[in-house]
Amino acid sequence: MGPFPSSFGYEYILVAIDYVSKWTEAIPTKTCDHKVVLKFLKSNIFSRFGCPRTIISDNGTHFINSQFKALLRNNRVTHKISTRYPPQSNGQVEVSNREIKRIL
Repeated sequence: MGPFPSSFGYEYILVAIDYVSKWTEAIPTKTCDHKVVLKFLKSNIFSRFGCPRTIISDNGTHFINSQFKALLRNNRVTHKISTRYPPQSNGQVEVSNREIKRIL
């Protein structure tokens, strides 16, 4: 999500949600690029919870690139891309994003 007004150089929030438990992981980030996503997945998701079977994302460039595809392929993770419109197609993320924005 973002960009937001900068706070200590952080302008974005990267969010991951487990669709079964609804557990949400969110971190502030200074940039919104594939390097941030790869590091987040490795250190916050894969190392703590194991590799998921599937990752659902929007079609942002930080999710649609060769490094991201390689990470998923190497860990046998399927990548599904949600439709761009309407945002309800990725409903759980939209609910969590709305709640995070409300808290901020």
